[in-house]
Amino acid sequence: MPRYKLFTAVFFAASIAFSGVAVASEQTQKPGEEVSLLERYTNSTQDLILKGLELVGIKYRRGGTDPDSGLDCSGFVQVVFKDALGKILPRTAKEQSHVGEAVDRKELKAGDLVFFNTMRRAFSHVGIYLGDNRFMHAPRSGAEIRVEDMSQSYWVKRYNGARRVVE
Repeated sequence: MPRYKLFTAVFFAASIAFSGVAVASEQTQKPGEEVSLLERYTNSTQDLILKGLELVGIKYRRGGTDPDSGLDCSGFVQVVFKDALGKILPRTAKEQSHVGEAVDRKELKAGDLVFFNTMRRAFSHVGIYLGDNRFMHAPRSGAEIRVEDMSQSYWVKRYNGARRVVE
Protein backbone atom coordinates (compact mmCIF):
# COMPACT_ATOMS: atom_id res chain seq x y z
CA MET A 1 0.00 0.00 0.00
CA PRO A 2 1.48 3.41 -0.91
CA ARG A 3 2.63 5.41 2.09
CA TYR A 4 0.02 8.21 1.65
CA LYS A 5 -2.81 5.68 1.55
CA LEU A 6 -1.54 3.90 4.64
CA PHE A 7 -1.18 7.22 6.47
CA THR A 8 -4.72 8.26 5.49
CA ALA A 9 -6.17 4.92 6.59
CA VAL A 10 -4.32 4.97 9.92
CA PHE A 11 -5.22 8.62 10.53
CA PHE A 12 -8.90 7.96 9.84
CA ALA A 13 -8.98 4.81 11.97
CA ALA A 14 -7.36 6.69 14.85
CA SER A 15 -9.82 9.56 14.53
CA ILE A 16 -12.76 7.16 14.83
CA ALA A 17 -11.15 5.32 17.73
CA PHE A 18 -10.72 8.51 19.73
CA SER A 19 -14.08 10.03 18.81
CA GLY A 20 -16.06 7.47 20.79
CA VAL A 21 -18.12 6.35 17.80
CA ALA A 22 -20.42 3.50 18.73
CA VAL A 23 -21.40 1.18 15.90
CA ALA A 24 -22.76 -2.34 15.65
CA SER A 25 -20.64 -5.13 17.05
CA GLU A 26 -20.98 -8.89 17.21
CA GLN A 27 -18.89 -8.89 20.36
CA THR A 28 -20.11 -8.21 23.88
CA GLN A 29 -18.34 -5.72 26.06
CA LYS A 30 -17.88 -6.22 29.76
CA PRO A 31 -18.25 -3.21 32.08
CA GLY A 32 -15.04 -1.16 32.18
CA GLU A 33 -13.51 -3.06 29.25
CA GLU A 34 -12.20 -1.03 26.31
CA VAL A 35 -13.38 -2.06 22.85
CA SER A 36 -10.86 -1.72 20.03
CA LEU A 37 -11.77 0.12 16.87
CA LEU A 38 -12.30 -2.98 14.77
CA GLU A 39 -14.23 -4.80 17.50
CA ARG A 40 -16.88 -2.11 17.14
CA TYR A 41 -17.75 -3.36 13.67
CA THR A 42 -19.15 -6.70 12.57
CA ASN A 43 -16.66 -8.86 10.68
CA SER A 44 -18.33 -8.03 7.36
CA THR A 45 -18.31 -4.33 8.13
CA GLN A 46 -14.65 -4.51 9.18
CA ASP A 47 -13.80 -6.02 5.81
CA LEU A 48 -15.79 -3.35 3.95
CA ILE A 49 -14.23 -0.46 5.86
CA LEU A 50 -10.69 -1.76 5.51
CA LYS A 51 -11.10 -2.44 1.78
CA GLY A 52 -12.59 1.01 1.24
CA LEU A 53 -9.78 2.69 3.17
CA GLU A 54 -7.23 0.81 1.05
CA LEU A 55 -8.67 2.63 -1.97
CA VAL A 56 -8.45 6.13 -0.47
CA GLY A 57 -6.29 8.21 -2.79
CA ILE A 58 -7.26 6.37 -6.00
CA LYS A 59 -8.11 8.89 -8.74
CA TYR A 60 -11.71 9.40 -9.84
CA ARG A 61 -12.48 8.30 -13.38
CA ARG A 62 -15.96 8.64 -14.85
CA GLY A 63 -17.28 5.15 -15.62
CA GLY A 64 -14.27 3.68 -13.81
CA THR A 65 -14.54 0.17 -12.42
CA ASP A 66 -10.84 -0.69 -12.01
CA PRO A 67 -8.69 0.72 -9.19
CA ASP A 68 -5.63 0.68 -11.46
CA SER A 69 -7.17 3.12 -13.94
CA GLY A 70 -9.59 4.96 -11.61
CA LEU A 71 -13.05 4.58 -10.11
CA ASP A 72 -16.27 6.52 -10.12
CA CYS A 73 -18.58 6.48 -7.08
CA SER A 74 -20.57 3.37 -7.97
CA GLY A 75 -17.47 1.61 -9.31
CA PHE A 76 -15.80 2.26 -5.96
CA VAL A 77 -18.78 0.76 -4.10
CA GLN A 78 -18.83 -2.23 -6.45
CA VAL A 79 -15.12 -2.95 -5.94
CA VAL A 80 -15.34 -2.64 -2.15
CA PHE A 81 -18.35 -4.98 -1.82
CA LYS A 82 -16.96 -7.50 -4.34
CA ASP A 83 -13.44 -7.63 -2.90
CA ALA A 84 -14.46 -7.49 0.78
CA LEU A 85 -17.55 -9.72 0.72
CA GLY A 86 -17.81 -11.31 -2.70
CA LYS A 87 -21.09 -9.43 -3.16
CA ILE A 88 -21.86 -8.21 -6.67
CA LEU A 89 -23.78 -4.93 -6.75
CA PRO A 90 -25.39 -3.27 -9.79
CA ARG A 91 -23.27 -0.84 -11.82
CA THR A 92 -24.89 2.58 -11.23
CA ALA A 93 -25.73 4.54 -8.09
CA LYS A 94 -29.39 4.61 -9.17
CA GLU A 95 -29.46 0.80 -9.52
CA GLN A 96 -27.60 0.38 -6.21
CA SER A 97 -30.30 2.49 -4.53
CA HIS A 98 -32.71 -0.44 -4.99
CA VAL A 99 -30.50 -3.06 -3.27
CA GLY A 100 -31.01 -4.05 0.36
CA GLU A 101 -33.33 -2.34 2.83
CA ALA A 102 -34.04 1.37 3.21
CA VAL A 103 -32.49 2.87 6.36
CA ASP A 104 -33.53 6.04 8.18
CA ARG A 105 -30.71 8.57 8.53
CA LYS A 106 -30.92 8.29 12.33
CA GLU A 107 -30.36 4.52 12.05
CA LEU A 108 -27.25 4.55 9.83
CA LYS A 109 -24.56 1.97 10.59
CA ALA A 110 -21.08 1.59 9.19
CA GLY A 111 -21.23 -0.20 5.85
CA ASP A 112 -24.57 1.28 4.78
CA LEU A 113 -24.77 2.84 1.32
CA VAL A 114 -25.56 6.57 1.39
CA PHE A 115 -27.02 8.34 -1.64
CA PHE A 116 -27.01 11.94 -2.81
CA ASN A 117 -28.43 14.10 -5.59
CA THR A 118 -25.29 15.66 -7.08
CA MET A 119 -26.36 15.85 -10.74
CA ARG A 120 -29.87 17.30 -10.42
CA ARG A 121 -31.32 13.79 -10.23
CA ALA A 122 -32.02 11.59 -7.26
CA PHE A 123 -29.56 8.84 -6.38
CA SER A 124 -26.86 10.15 -8.73
CA HIS A 125 -24.05 9.67 -6.19
CA VAL A 126 -23.23 6.89 -3.69
CA GLY A 127 -20.76 6.34 -0.88
CA ILE A 128 -20.20 4.00 2.07
CA TYR A 129 -21.09 5.21 5.55
CA LEU A 130 -18.36 4.88 8.18
CA GLY A 131 -20.04 6.18 11.33
CA ASP A 132 -19.81 9.54 13.10
CA ASN A 133 -21.43 11.27 10.07
CA ARG A 134 -18.50 10.30 7.82
CA PHE A 135 -18.57 8.44 4.53
CA MET A 136 -16.04 7.40 1.90
CA HIS A 137 -16.63 7.97 -1.78
CA ALA A 138 -15.18 8.84 -5.17
CA PRO A 139 -16.34 12.47 -5.49
CA ARG A 140 -15.71 13.86 -9.00
CA SER A 141 -13.27 14.34 -11.87
CA GLY A 142 -9.96 15.73 -10.72
CA ALA A 143 -10.41 14.34 -7.19
CA GLU A 144 -9.49 11.14 -5.38
CA ILE A 145 -11.42 8.66 -3.26
CA ARG A 146 -11.66 10.19 0.20
CA VAL A 147 -13.52 10.40 3.49
CA GLU A 148 -15.91 13.31 4.05
CA ASP A 149 -18.30 14.59 6.67
CA MET A 150 -21.99 14.23 5.76
CA SER A 151 -22.90 17.08 8.10
CA GLN A 152 -21.32 19.61 5.70
CA SER A 153 -24.08 21.73 4.18
CA TYR A 154 -23.30 20.50 0.64
CA TRP A 155 -24.06 16.88 1.60
CA VAL A 156 -26.97 17.70 3.93
CA LYS A 157 -28.81 19.49 1.08
CA ARG A 158 -28.25 16.63 -1.34
CA TYR A 159 -28.87 13.58 0.86
CA ASN A 160 -31.36 11.15 -0.76
CA GLY A 161 -31.36 8.20 1.61
CA ALA A 162 -29.52 5.04 2.58
CA ARG A 163 -29.69 1.30 2.06
CA ARG A 164 -28.41 -1.54 4.23
CA VAL A 165 -26.94 -4.28 2.08
CA VAL A 166 -25.07 -6.12 4.85
CA GLU A 167 -26.42 -6.95 8.31
